[in-house]
Amino acid sequence: MFQPPEELYPFESQWLDIDGFRMHYLDEGPRDAPIVLMLHGNPTWSFYYRNLVLALRDRFRCVVPDHIGCGLSEKPAATKYPYSLARRIADLDALVSHVQPQSPIHLIVHDWGGMIGFGWAADRPEQIASMVAANTAAFPLPTEKKLPAALWLVRNTKLGALLVQGLNAFSGIAARVAFKKPVSAAIRKAYTAPYDSWDNRIATLRFVQDIPLQEGDPGFDIVKSTEARLPDFKDKPCLLPWGEKDFVFDLHFLAKWKEKFPQAEVLSYPDCGHYVFEDAGQPLTQAVSDFLSKNERRSK
Repeated sequence: MFQPPEELYPFESQWLDIDGFRMHYLDEGPRDAPIVLMLHGNPTWSFYYRNLVLALRDRFRCVVPDHIGCGLSEKPAATKYPYSLARRIADLDALVSHVQPQSPIHLIVHDWGGMIGFGWAADRPEQIASMVAANTAAFPLPTEKKLPAALWLVRNTKLGALLVQGLNAFSGIAARVAFKKPVSAAIRKAYTAPYDSWDNRIATLRFVQDIPLQEGDPGFDIVKSTEARLPDFKDKPCLLPWGEKDFVFDLHFLAKWKEKFPQAEVLSYPDCGHYVFEDAGQPLTQAVSDFLSKNERRSK
């Protein structure tokens, strides 16, 4: 199994068995500290939040899972594990129940983490202390936005599936285009290394194939239900960091978030892409740290 360099990922791995599948997660910081739950998307993993964990773990308990099939978690075949939004939400519930089920949670989401995190939180809005939503969604594709051609190819064709599972096209291309600022070869490798074989790329494919676009698609009912519950979070502190050069989660998505949460603080980065926490770097890490500390003080 790939092990990221300790200088980039200086954390102790934790493991949870969920119905026979092994989930990897980080649990960094004092056990009695406020919980910050960070949820990655596709094709990233907990590595994406490494700098934020380092900045927060002295005063927050940082819980950061690798979704099944991603990062250091087990990568079962699709015949054994459904790779569905409903199952992702159930996995998250199992993790939170294992860690500390009743504690208030500061929720941080990116990409698919938004659908999963808010899908889970919709049934327990009172547990959410604050929200950070970065280049993500918790609602269907905005009417003004078309599914990008590259995603359509992967979602709907055998050729696209072959490119992802056979050639690591999704993770590999993301490691080139999702950054808009230079990163080291070691960082690029850390993003792609967990997806080093046909079998290990199943989640990166199934996440795309599972994109719910219309009635009848698996997960679409969950997404619509989640959107309908978003008003339950209208009084929660919300921060929206956004990389404007994201070709998928573009400004149409940011506009939708601002419509849903007009009280939100917006940090829009014109020169940053989909991997906004990488591109925006330390200033964004500090802004999120300040946001969490401020709202934790207010809650006491």
